[in-house]
Amino acid sequence: MVRHSRGRGILVYLTYFYPMTIRIQRYIALLSVVLFAGKLLAWWLTGSVTVLTDALEGIVNMVAGFLGLYSVILSARPRDTNHPYGHGKVEYISAAIEGTLIIIAGLVIVFQAVHQLLSPHVLQHLNTGLVIISVAGLINYMAGRWAVAQGRKHKSLVLESAGAHLLSDAWSTIAVIVGLTIMLLTGNKWPWLDGVVALFFALITIRTGYKVLRRSISGMMDEMDLSMLGNLITLLQQNRPPQWIDLHNFRVMDYGGMVHIDAHLTLPHYHTVADADREIHQLEQLIQSSLNNQIEVFIHIDACMPFQCRLCGMPQCPVRLEPLQALLPWTVDNIWEDAKHGKAVGG
Repeated sequence: MVRHSRGRGILVYLTYFYPMTIRIQRYIALLSVVLFAGKLLAWWLTGSVTVLTDALEGIVNMVAGFLGLYSVILSARPRDTNHPYGHGKVEYISAAIEGTLIIIAGLVIVFQAVHQLLSPHVLQHLNTGLVIISVAGLINYMAGRWAVAQGRKHKSLVLESAGAHLLSDAWSTIAVIVGLTIMLLTGNKWPWLDGVVALFFALITIRTGYKVLRRSISGMMDEMDLSMLGNLITLLQQNRPPQWIDLHNFRVMDYGGMVHIDAHLTLPHYHTVADADREIHQLEQLIQSSLNNQIEVFIHIDACMPFQCRLCGMPQCPVRLEPLQALLPWTVDNIWEDAKHGKAVGG
């Protein structure tokens, strides 16, 4: 591996490995400023509390956009002495702050909506405001779909969270458009409807914030990605050679575009160090073949024990003490246990 000085190493890493994620998040941050200015103009023209609450979420969008940009840049930095596992978890911190801000924005909208319901006022310039809000909603929707797709492609929680936020904003904007359209068609005879729409908008916003916050907390607590774990176990089970007697204490952490995998692999006790090294590389290559992101694998080698003979499918084993009874299939339920398999088989 080519080594660089600290500053040059960071520059090379950003240039070659994460240019797209940083670029996309930068576009999202700049877009949030433009959309906020447009919604603020629409509120100034109409005086609608629904439009105002939509604009208030624009403030959250801007804060989250630039915070996300900072976290993407930081998470792209290579690991160092102080951060041996890299900086990827900063994405979860950024997403947690964004989720909290979204929830706060939703609560502010609830307050404004209730105020409008209690003291409704007639709106102005609905035609112009409707056009501005419609354009902003369409841009939000397209940008959100793109950000979510790119976040999944590049394994970036920040981009996915930003995209989910933009999509939530787009759906909320649709509610705003429906409300303004009804008020426009009815000659603005029901000004209280503005508060009703805003309240509906607030519930959608709070729900989105909760989902973003829930996922970020799960990541910070290293909650297992059961979908990824299940896919990996299926892959390993289908390509399992007979010398892989047992696989246990299998743990997966996925953040910052890097998948960390720890596992204990049981091999025949008469294997040499060179044999074990070959099996580790074979296991690593098999896992890498199913994942698009970078991986870091730590495999602890265990020697087989006599009680595992009944689970071992090694042909012509020179030290077998018991005949093979049945191979133990690897599943989500047994592969994560921190114990060698076999003691419960056959009593």
